Amino acid sequence: MLKLPRRTFLHLAAGAAALQGVSRIACAQAYPSRPVRIIVGFPAGGADDIFSRLLGQWLSERLGQQFIIENRPGAGSMIAAAAAARSPADGYTLLTLSAPTAISSQLYENLTFDLIQDFVPIAGLVRVDFLLLINPSVPAKTVPELIAYVKDNPGKINVGHPGNGTLGHVTSELLQQMTGVKVTNIAYRGSSPLMTDLLGATIDVAIDFMPAYVPLILDGQLKPLAVTSAGRSSLLPNVPTANEAGLSGFEASAWYAIVIPKNAPDEVLRGINGVVNAWLTSEKGKAVLEQNGMQGVGGSASDLSAFIASELNRWGPLIKAAKIEF
Repeated sequence: MLKLPRRTFLHLAAGAAALQGVSRIACAQAYPSRPVRIIVGFPAGGADDIFSRLLGQWLSERLGQQFIIENRPGAGSMIAAAAAARSPADGYTLLTLSAPTAISSQLYENLTFDLIQDFVPIAGLVRVDFLLLINPSVPAKTVPELIAYVKDNPGKINVGHPGNGTLGHVTSELLQQMTGVKVTNIAYRGSSPLMTDLLGATIDVAIDFMPAYVPLILDGQLKPLAVTSAGRSSLLPNVPTANEAGLSGFEASAWYAIVIPKNAPDEVLRGINGVVNAWLTSEKGKAVLEQNGMQGVGGSASDLSAFIASELNRWGPLIKAAKIEF
């Protein structure tokens, strides 16, 4: 098993102030002594990839070795998760875990890994607001008005989302379950074609990541009705949450976390957790997150473990009830 200087990593985990005093040379002599890969289950340019690269840059700066992003897209990120699960438990392979990964793990059968059993949480990273928005041609100014309009036109309203089995898809199903409305779900291959069709009024409603839509909303080309996250967004502070808009208890956010194959050295887990939390609370980290419409999460490994379990328990029954399949 890899021998790691305990003092170095306890020092790292103590927080940002302690991190400032750890030299790049000392880190290189301990962990990591060679490049570390972060496996990402989606193509370059997507939200998972962008955030992973931001994180990798920070880890590289603080720990003195390259943290290299390895994109393994396909099967709703299950290919990436399987690859990470098969990796040596030496601390040199990390996996960016996100809401789509948790959802996909309950859609595919005969997986070769288990998210709970085969990975150890390191730290929660960020949450990204989701948005319920409409084309201005839809005669609704509020969520209750939209619900009433959909009920008056059962099955005629098209709701777009970034793909079958995505967070946008299950959030649309949650909306239908909670309100009793019936819509036609339209699955797209990502946010770009979804945005194009919403602008062109090919679809009426969209549920998707907020940041990309902000310029179009500020220009008046699209109309936001609610943020589906628990709190309002700094990017669109005047847009109410779904709960404030009348959907009591309705909440859905994209989230990202970092995990590692089971049996990895405890010192690695504690050390990376400390570096991650230091980044999320640093002025540079907070500025980057705010610029990209992200909210830092951080916390302990046990916090992340409990959160992942709650997400699996939350979306699993809904997926079965809605009969969502790939």
